[in-house]
Amino acid sequence: MAEATSAIPVGVYPYLTVKGGKAAIDFYSRAFGATEEFRTYGEDGERIMHARIRVNGFAILISDDFPEFRGGGEAPPPVGVTIHLEVDDADAWWKRAVDAGAEIKMPLADQFWGDRYGQLKDPFGHSWSIGAPIKK
Repeated sequence: MAEATSAIPVGVYPYLTVKGGKAAIDFYSRAFGATEEFRTYGEDGERIMHARIRVNGFAILISDDFPEFRGGGEAPPPVGVTIHLEVDDADAWWKRAVDAGAEIKMPLADQFWGDRYGQLKDPFGHSWSIGAPIKK
């Protein structure tokens, strides 16, 4: 695993908080072909304080939930955001994600706007969509 050597470019990046950071990185690797760039651990040596992966060429940041830093209690489930993957082959990306354990929310199908598109939920509660132009 690579060391963090530089900051990521200025931009907007999804930052996913999960319960089970190690398992999440493994899942995203299997489901979306993620490559891990680095990870650092909290003081307990178990939970991921900060990690960066790349999916389809773009950075996604991940950390384990640290209830002690947000006032305690159970974290609410993630809602209101869908991470969209615009890909070269929606069927291949879809199959890999479902085979890895993603739950189907909206089946992959040809849509009226010209994309092959569907929605999934990962085992950590985050919503993802996969889309690509319909092949002619």
